[in-house]
Amino acid sequence: MTSQVFYRKWRPQTLAEVVGQEHVTKTLLNALKTGRVAHAYLFCGPRGTGKTSTGRILAKAVSCLNSGKGEPCNACAPCQAVNEGRAMDVMEIDAASNRGIDEIRDLRERVRFAPNMARYKVYIIDEVHMLTEPAANALLKTLEEPPPHVLFVLATTEPHKVPSTILSRCQRFDFRRIPQAAMVSRLQRICEQEVIRIEPSSLKLIARSATGSMRDAENLLEQLVAYYGTQIELHQVQAMLGFTGDIRAQELARHIVNKNIVAGLQTINSVTHDGLDLRQFNRELVEYLRGLLLVKAGAEEAIDPDFIEALSEMRSLAKRAAMAELSKAVRLFRGVELEFEGFSPLPLELALVECALPEGPQPAELKEIAPPKAEEVDFEKTKVKPVSTPAPSDDKPVAPEKFEKRATPEKGEKFEEIRSRWGEVVNATRGLGSKGNLDALLRSACEPVALEGDTLVLGFYYDFHKEKIEDPKYRNMVERKVSEVFGQPYKIRCVLTERKKKAPGHLVEAALQMGARIVDEEEK
Repeated sequence: MTSQVFYRKWRPQTLAEVVGQEHVTKTLLNALKTGRVAHAYLFCGPRGTGKTSTGRILAKAVSCLNSGKGEPCNACAPCQAVNEGRAMDVMEIDAASNRGIDEIRDLRERVRFAPNMARYKVYIIDEVHMLTEPAANALLKTLEEPPPHVLFVLATTEPHKVPSTILSRCQRFDFRRIPQAAMVSRLQRICEQEVIRIEPSSLKLIARSATGSMRDAENLLEQLVAYYGTQIELHQVQAMLGFTGDIRAQELARHIVNKNIVAGLQTINSVTHDGLDLRQFNRELVEYLRGLLLVKAGAEEAIDPDFIEALSEMRSLAKRAAMAELSKAVRLFRGVELEFEGFSPLPLELALVECALPEGPQPAELKEIAPPKAEEVDFEKTKVKPVSTPAPSDDKPVAPEKFEKRATPEKGEKFEEIRSRWGEVVNATRGLGSKGNLDALLRSACEPVALEGDTLVLGFYYDFHKEKIEDPKYRNMVERKVSEVFGQPYKIRCVLTERKKKAPGHLVEAALQMGARIVDEEEK
């Protein structure tokens, strides 16, 4: 017999075996016992959390010859047919590759026929959010008035993309990421059955890397067995998964709190020269910074147990940092993971410098000295009369239709937050648009210039980009992403504006604070 991969071999066969989804399995078990099974279910949640497996168990349970009112027996002909993947009355459809109207019309034709050997015909449609709009409408017709012998199980990782008309006709269950403790317990049972010798601490690392996906955890375990055999040591797991376990992650966190740029850069340099996996090093740094944030907030019970030994030092560091500073550090270094280019330490260095830069006014050399407003000058006391100075005759005034008057930025915390996090909005639009390049239109073509109530004003440097984003199709996309990033609805308004002179970068600003001065600038 051909060997099976772990995630298929150890797929749960009863509702009791489904890991970490008790809120779902208990409800379904009660529905089976009372005979109140719905005609359509929507299973939502991250990948690898048991959605499709639960759908198969439900398909067995409703047609089980020995039960039919609870858990499947896994011994009768219908149960065995599902387990072996040959059940003609249980059809699994991948909506990602069968997303068109023709496939759904074919399904509608087939649902009219009675089951071959089971009580129900069960259709499990995976990634249902991928159906085209016509296909979703065709499916809706069947969901509205399904035959009594048909049961639908719709699964998706993105429920917000499922049409509301379909959502309203299904019983919805939200699958959660599987807790580490439950995942470790399941991995231990698999290791016992497979006669794999591995330490609990190693299984915990596997569970942490899987980030709540049981399938990913089982795949990682199988990779370790394939490489190292059935005797697996902790250092082997760390090597394969990229865990550094390096004390320098805590050391760098200390430099971040102390705003010690020089020492921090030296630590990053040392890690780079030693050939450590920078992505994993950064993940461990973020976990430690998160621990400091939890300590500062008085939620020490939520800290990863790995940091319990370092708790006294974490308390000391947390006392020296403000909550806003720790929050900023976590956000900056968490974003680094998405911006890594090869093995360059530059993103880490920039995040470190930005953490150390003070909030508020910058050095005097970088300030623009604004002239006093006319109404603030006391002309009687100064004996100076206001006069209007005509423009030099050789200057060519800009045509009024070329540029709108530059909007005055709103001096509020919310607007400053939008300006500082505008890069997140731009990154969120990646892949959107007819050519998937909406982020390119926003990245260097505009900037937030004002916040007028719930309307964000974007200043564009050229007509082409402004007109493109003013297209309702693109404007709606941008408004949606702005609202998602900042957690409240925003509209956008586009204006033409002049490009501001580029400010010095973070490293230049840090050098200026240490006493350096700009002696020349290269024009580009």
